Amino acid sequence: MLCSKRAKLPEDWALLGSSYVMKHLRLVLLLALVAAFAAACGGSGAPKSVPSDAVAVVGGDTISKDRFNEVLDQAKRSYKAQNKPFPKPGTPTYGTVRAQIIQLLVERSEYNQQAKDLGVKVTDKDVEDRLTQVKQQAFVQPGQKAKSKAEIEKLYRQELKRQGLTDKEVRDGFRVQLLREKIYEKVTKDVKVSDSDAKKYYDDHKAQYEQAAQPESRDVRHILVKSQGLALTVYQKLKGGGDFSKLALKYSIDPSKSTGGRLTVCKQKTVSCPLKTVAPFEKVAFSLKTNEISKPVHTQFGWHVIQAVGPVNPAKKKSTIPFDQVKAAIKQQQLQQKKQDAFNKWWNDTKKDFGKKTKYQVGYAPPASQTTTNG
Repeated sequence: MLCSKRAKLPEDWALLGSSYVMKHLRLVLLLALVAAFAAACGGSGAPKSVPSDAVAVVGGDTISKDRFNEVLDQAKRSYKAQNKPFPKPGTPTYGTVRAQIIQLLVERSEYNQQAKDLGVKVTDKDVEDRLTQVKQQAFVQPGQKAKSKAEIEKLYRQELKRQGLTDKEVRDGFRVQLLREKIYEKVTKDVKVSDSDAKKYYDDHKAQYEQAAQPESRDVRHILVKSQGLALTVYQKLKGGGDFSKLALKYSIDPSKSTGGRLTVCKQKTVSCPLKTVAPFEKVAFSLKTNEISKPVHTQFGWHVIQAVGPVNPAKKKSTIPFDQVKAAIKQQQLQQKKQDAFNKWWNDTKKDFGKKTKYQVGYAPPASQTTTNG
């Protein structure tokens, strides 16, 4: 969805920083995101009028119709790259896309002006480093043979063509993203969480840190076959040094064969330990020595050859995780939330302030602004 309230740090900021972006960069939202900044024109009071060649005046910035058309063209190219018809002028869908592009351009302008006030800057090197990082994430998969810079660049250019984008548009998008990230860091740099804050949260949410009682359990592996004769054959192969996983894959009729026959069996069925086996299996599984292989065991499902791959894990009573073990995680969680809250307040205050200093050209105002800020 294109239109969204921007009171919180938008999720689309992160999209440009991962391999996800190279798969989904064609979305109209991201096309609007890569719009270049509007140039500052001086003055910061309420604008008296909007020039005829502009769609809006935002504080000291003028957003030109050329810039609006630039982003609209990006959206059209995106639709074309997807073999989708672009909404026709006059349709509700076209109106939505148009209004949302204006909204995003206005927000870009607001962030650009605030960045200057906060002393926040993004260098060409910052942009290049982020783009390099994204290329690596998008085109170099773990475990695969390393690609040369030329190979990565070729793949990147192919993706740009497929998405209907230019290198400049992508770089401008990263510049916007990095600027916003730096503003977020600047606005929230003094936010702290104390040990006492974390302890209060822990005390107020004790139920989150309770560990349920655990029954006796054991890690085993087994091979299930239909006949006793085949079970004996499998048993002899194992005793002779046969590979358990390979034999399980070859002979077992149990779904666990795909993981070498491995199971964690419990003496009592619980949410954390859902597998309680039938009595004959359980009796043998818990009586074996570690690494010992059982003779064939008959159950209602067939014949099993079982091996204990670990010791018996004793039952545990219900307990509460000590505060010291979760303090760091609680503080990190609270810090993120407090930073988000601080940023939300800053952004809401910023939007409210710019609302008094923004004026739209007739026919270009977003729906919520049309009755009061047309000029």
